[in-house]
Amino acid sequence: MDLFSLANEERFDAHAPLAWRMRPRSLDEVVGQEHIIGPNSPLRRAIENDRLQSFVLYGPPGSGKTTIAHIIARTTSSHYAAIKAVSSGVGEIRKIAADATNRHKYYQQSSIIFVDEIHRFNKSQQDVLLPYVEDGTLILIGATTENPLYEMNNALLSRMKLYIMEALNADNLRRIVEKALADPERGLGKHNTSIDEHSMAMIVQAAQGDARTALNILDTLHNSYSSKDGSLRISPELLEKVTGRLILKYDRSGDYHYDTVSAFIKSIRGSDPDAALFWLAVMLEGGEDPKFIARRLIVHAAEDIGLADPYALTLAASAARALEFVGMPEARIPLAEATIYLAAAPKSNSSKVAIDKAINTVQNTPRIIVPPHVADSSHSQSASLGKGKGYKYPHDYGGYVKQEYLPQEIKGITLYEPGKNGYEQNIRDFLQKIKNSHPPK
Repeated sequence: MDLFSLANEERFDAHAPLAWRMRPRSLDEVVGQEHIIGPNSPLRRAIENDRLQSFVLYGPPGSGKTTIAHIIARTTSSHYAAIKAVSSGVGEIRKIAADATNRHKYYQQSSIIFVDEIHRFNKSQQDVLLPYVEDGTLILIGATTENPLYEMNNALLSRMKLYIMEALNADNLRRIVEKALADPERGLGKHNTSIDEHSMAMIVQAAQGDARTALNILDTLHNSYSSKDGSLRISPELLEKVTGRLILKYDRSGDYHYDTVSAFIKSIRGSDPDAALFWLAVMLEGGEDPKFIARRLIVHAAEDIGLADPYALTLAASAARALEFVGMPEARIPLAEATIYLAAAPKSNSSKVAIDKAINTVQNTPRIIVPPHVADSSHSQSASLGKGKGYKYPHDYGGYVKQEYLPQEIKGITLYEPGKNGYEQNIRDFLQKIKNSHPPK
């Protein structure tokens, strides 16, 4: 970006939308994404040292992808050009590349090209960029809301660093809104704007991790409902008018959060898929972190379904993995699939009961000695210590042979009691069968 462009940016700030005016102008102003641009992070050091290499920013809308690109434009000594994938053709890319070649040849200046929505580039457009990125003529910065592993050419992506950005959390959004309300130059600080805690929580919830949405809501409220002197009292009633929909009162750190999560888990445990889906929707619409939901599904699959349906844990873990790959809102579908499956699955908490009983036994057994016949016998001197002596290899007896594996101190204890639901009945039958078998002669 040249000085003329920057001057124009400054000139029109006062008349631009609030989200544009409040866009961070330095890395220190950026809220969130500490894992990418936090102190001493690789990308931050590269930006501050002006030693950038090609990379792509992948994350949801409003997470700061374009903001980081604008900060680079303001700070880099490289020539900076920005294009949108939806409106740029091969001819424009070739011209930018040719200019970059001449600029490097005659002025030893590097060139950066920022491509917004890079996933919308077709194969031929990406192929045009490839040789210039490969030889360093262009430093390519891409921004995308779609997983680049699926939407970009492998050849191009392999020459770029991938940074995954996260949706802003509630604290991040609150800081952004508070800053916009307080800033007298770029924000609404010169106006008398008041907001109660409930309304703040509603804006944060409605934004769904998107800073631009939060600021747009604030901007619309001020433009539509402020008095002639600019004063405004933001209320839940005004917020519902602006958003055009009922906004749930959902505080991710309050009682309603814990009550909703409890209702969700108990609905699954109670085998009611309709109720479970309802509470899932309440959490998603309320702005709950979908990663938290995915973690609860995994825990529930192990704790309340367990061996009654061992596949439940696999499906829950797959839903969590799908969330990482596709993000929201698409990931609502695998989350719903896992919720329905877990609610409809047979239930057993035998694994939880068993491990808790085992831990309690360990805590209350003062002396635990590994029986010699099941101790490690791999060392050349193990036999002289009696280790491994008398051990019966189960496969030599058809897969099972009776012998004691527990320490003498707790010999005969039963920790696992198989349930009678689903697959666990098979486990119960098998264990009963081998229990009644006769020891080898």
